[in-house]
Amino acid sequence: MTHLDEELVELKSEITVMWNLVITQVEKTHEALMAYDKNLAREVIASEKRVNGFELVIDRHCENIFALFNPVAIDLRFVLSILKTNSNLERAGDMAEGIANFILKADKAFDQTLLEKTEILTMIKAATDILQTTLTAFINEDTKLARTVFERDEFLDHLNRKANPIVAEYLRSNPQNMEQGLYIYSAIIKLERIGDQCKNIAEEIIFFVEAKVLKHAHKKPK
Repeated sequence: MTHLDEELVELKSEITVMWNLVITQVEKTHEALMAYDKNLAREVIASEKRVNGFELVIDRHCENIFALFNPVAIDLRFVLSILKTNSNLERAGDMAEGIANFILKADKAFDQTLLEKTEILTMIKAATDILQTTLTAFINEDTKLARTVFERDEFLDHLNRKANPIVAEYLRSNPQNMEQGLYIYSAIIKLERIGDQCKNIAEEIIFFVEAKVLKHAHKKPK
């Protein structure tokens, strides 16, 4: 194994640890929201500092590899894909942190009817699954699995669109819970964005392994 190979293995290990941290963040938001557990919400927020730290370390590591080894071909694509994946994972962590902040700000447990009708807990589970799927695709360099992320993202988009009129009706019927309704709607938007980040990562996996640029290619014309 060359020195460059060793650096690439280490880089892959670093981003895998970061990825698992983000997955854990999203899992904890599910538990915190369901149980109105502010301590768990605080754990999610504290974890975001570690995620941000990994982002900086990985960025510097990529820069050092470019400067010292001048990678080419698949090695170059790998490092470029890591840079973009790193940024998307950090943003996904930001989304989980944002949801945790809504839980901290809420002055009482969330209305179970609101949670059920908006299917937000289903969305959190789907967001966790899509993060795990992209990680598995990345580790195994499995572009077939990476391509399933696009359909999974559409499911999150569907739940997001579906929630809009549901929240609007809830706010009309329960004006005393206006704050809760707005928090839940904002959380739903953040979960939809986690799907977008994973879609971007899936494109990077395909770019790295197959040397194909799929950005915008799978989008349906409006």
